[in-house]
Amino acid sequence: MTSVVEQLLARARGPYGVLGFGGAPVGNFAAAMDDEQAGRTLRRAWERGVRYFDTAPHYGLGLSERRLGVELRHRPRDEFVISTKAGRLLVPRARPLDRDDDGFVVPGDLARRWDFSIGGVERSLRESLERLGLDRIDILLAHDPDQAWDGAAREALASLAHLKTAGVVSAIGIGTNVTAGLAPLIREGLLDVIMLANRYSLLDHSALESVLAPARDAGVAVVAAGVFATGLLSTAQPSPGATYEYRPADAAVVQRARRIAEICADHGVPLPAAALAFPLLHPAVAAVAIGMRSPREVDEDIERFATDIPAGLWRDLVAAGFLPAGAVPAGPTSHSPEGPPGGAAARS
Repeated sequence: MTSVVEQLLARARGPYGVLGFGGAPVGNFAAAMDDEQAGRTLRRAWERGVRYFDTAPHYGLGLSERRLGVELRHRPRDEFVISTKAGRLLVPRARPLDRDDDGFVVPGDLARRWDFSIGGVERSLRESLERLGLDRIDILLAHDPDQAWDGAAREALASLAHLKTAGVVSAIGIGTNVTAGLAPLIREGLLDVIMLANRYSLLDHSALESVLAPARDAGVAVVAAGVFATGLLSTAQPSPGATYEYRPADAAVVQRARRIAEICADHGVPLPAAALAFPLLHPAVAAVAIGMRSPREVDEDIERFATDIPAGLWRDLVAAGFLPAGAVPAGPTSHSPEGPPGGAAARS
């Protein structure tokens, strides 16, 4: 049976599956861009067929939502899918900072305040809609409840369920970097989708049994984010200066990435193309979302996403010990641009 999230994402599906636009870069994550560059980047993504956009109040203290809204509010609403997040309310900072202290190159005049209560989530959604200039959100995610307090995830999902029951949002879930504690929430039927960053990639398979297996069994969709491992897998030749887990990569992980890149090259596949394709091999993964900083990056990532990947690449990565056998479907995995009916597109 097709899940509610897969039904939503059907409008964003291309020949190779769903590639989503991650909104952190247009919120000035790690580096600044001006409104003109953000607009050109978003317009180029639309021109190239991207129809799923993810954002959050956290991203640039609302800047990402405002910039997405400028470009999306005049588009046909039924032609795109948007997800945002709740849990961090934006409130005036008693003592403004010259610059935000949580990774975004924006003025630090606002602070983030945890609030997963019904009132807090309703306020967060209302303010997100105002920044976006839209009348509805398709998918609303509890943002990093694991970072707040014990029990925050359940409180958040109860608040989100209230909004879903009221028909305010179509699907609810969690956006997180961690796998701990997700399986019980999946099995109890408390969510429709998990946006999982950095835990299912060519370098990290920790979500395979802990999250993806129960999600598949329960019909919960997974959106894989961070598939470039925060930078290390974003170039054909991984370099010592690249980041991994938001920090400079150590020598061992750089060497591992280089060996994976060599096997990819043996099959005529650039490493970033394999990194994008890999998560979609799993039937629980409904989409991949990545950040894009410029029209050029949009074009590069679209071309990478459309790369034909021979089945032998996955088999060789398993044989070399770089992928667990369970990550690659059994039997033939010939490339199919149309993808299987329902679920994620097959990439092989």
